Amino acid sequence: MRMEVHVHGYLELVEGVSQHQVEGALRPLLQYLDVEQLDELQSLEPEQPGFIFSDRNYTLEMCCTLEVGRNFTHSLEEAMLALGRLVETATAIEVISYHEDGRDETQLMFVGATPEAILDAQRRHMLEDVTALLARHFGPAAVDEVLKLVSELFQREQKIVEQSALVEDATSILQMPEPSGRHRLH
Repeated sequence: MRMEVHVHGYLELVEGVSQHQVEGALRPLLQYLDVEQLDELQSLEPEQPGFIFSDRNYTLEMCCTLEVGRNFTHSLEEAMLALGRLVETATAIEVISYHEDGRDETQLMFVGATPEAILDAQRRHMLEDVTALLARHFGPAAVDEVLKLVSELFQREQKIVEQSALVEDATSILQMPEPSGRHRLH
């Protein structure tokens, strides 16, 4: 089953990253799309630039509509996971799937160097969304009250992530590494 998917995002990369490194990280996606280099990746929509790497300001702009099949999401997740180590600031990538029945499904995929950085990007995004939603109905004091609660929830989650990372570090010497599998980016 084929469908159209739009990938949209802007990544600030670590200074000094080369196009070769970016293409290496994106290899699972490029192989899935049967292209060798970023400049071969063409959007179905002519006005969309595709995936554009800038070696002047170390960014990767993604604005591309593609016709894809079942394993696209898995390939994109693998590529974004590999790209995470090259990202300066964790951020969200928007993936919109256009289904045959006319439905649109939007998914956010967070990309970052560490689980903590990804969690912080999720927190920032949530605060923006909650502010936009609540500001239409409530005053600044009420909005700030809810934002404080949301931040506290993310702080709790951050502690859980940090504790699990400590446990993994402490036990990694004693355990055999598990086979690679599906990684969650969001």
